[in-house]
Amino acid sequence: MKQARHITTELVHHAYQAPAAFSAPQPAVHKASTVLFDNVQDMRTRRWLDKSGYTYGLHGTPTTYQLEERLCSLEGGQQCLLVPSGLNAISTVALGLLSAGDEVLIPDNAYGPNKDFADHELTRWGIRPVLYNPMDVADLQAKITPATTLVWLEAPGSVSMEFPDLIAQVQACRARGVTTVLDNTWGAGLAFQPFDLLADGGSLGVDVSAHALTKYPSGGGDVLMGSIITADAALHMRIKLTHMRLGIGIGANDAELVLRSLSSVALRYRAHDLSARTLAAALQRQSAVVQLLHPAFAGAPGHAHWQQLCGAANQGQGAAAGLFSVVIDPRYDRAAIDKFCDSLQLFRLGYSWGGPMSLVVPYDIDSMRSGGRGSLQAGSVVRFCVGLEDTQDLLQDLAQAWQRAFGTPWQD
Repeated sequence: MKQARHITTELVHHAYQAPAAFSAPQPAVHKASTVLFDNVQDMRTRRWLDKSGYTYGLHGTPTTYQLEERLCSLEGGQQCLLVPSGLNAISTVALGLLSAGDEVLIPDNAYGPNKDFADHELTRWGIRPVLYNPMDVADLQAKITPATTLVWLEAPGSVSMEFPDLIAQVQACRARGVTTVLDNTWGAGLAFQPFDLLADGGSLGVDVSAHALTKYPSGGGDVLMGSIITADAALHMRIKLTHMRLGIGIGANDAELVLRSLSSVALRYRAHDLSARTLAAALQRQSAVVQLLHPAFAGAPGHAHWQQLCGAANQGQGAAAGLFSVVIDPRYDRAAIDKFCDSLQLFRLGYSWGGPMSLVVPYDIDSMRSGGRGSLQAGSVVRFCVGLEDTQDLLQDLAQAWQRAFGTPWQD
């Protein structure tokens, strides 16, 4: 006769197993640190590096594997790693691919924390960061040396929104055998395909795409996550082993939220884009705006490059994120700029973007660049992230704040 077990033991080792045949629109959420094996041989032979099995929660679950594979489909890559933030994607790539004595080239208009990480961490490890002019391919070519191991690319630039000649940049790096990493948060796998820049099946592409999933793939302003996507298995494995040794992991519930949002990302991206173009055009009509920084608009820095790479999407209307900046006439001081931002009611003050709520941030662009303003005109820069509110309501919000801060009539 089998001896009855104590209820505490019975609850831990309960015999019931739910039937496997269950299907629903949303993937199941698997939470685990410990993963169980059937026997010792299974424990010794099961592999996680190629996703053929599960060994430990940090190395992957069905939930994270599904998110990784769907993100590969979004961006056109072959392998994906998940990390806790977009900045962690940047730092993990650097740690996986750079060694003491190497040089890394970074565009002067790159995401600020990328440059800070290079200046304050990489330099302590004997890695030399070099800034280049992203709008001058010749400057990039001139700064590639035998020590250059990695080149960061960003399209468009952070805050100032210049769109580089990404195709020529990648060609220049490939000719010198230098690995390229693109911060693809703006493009999100929707404006253009980072691994197929010529749209010919993949003859030219970046080597690595780093993506802040915090933005459009999440879409709710409530998840911090990043991804590192590659098309080359060997390159992926170099970064993956660093990822493993650093003990990087993400929460299953965060993966669940991004998985839930991915099915609508293209629809949301398009909605953000259309609304942002309407608002950008309205701001461009205002006499106090001396420059519109939105790559989809003629006259914006790098518009021709955006047209080449993104212009064929959406039946020739092109694709762009719901993000743009304006340069306001220097006759308006900081107090006026701050009053404008403070007077907005629907545009809230806050960092990040890609969520349902519209955001605004004033920037001191001169403090963010080492090579000067480049193609930016004199004046204060204000960046807008357009959410999913009604476009007409956002226009009315801009108009009332504009008149209150600058004392000039809003031009419809």
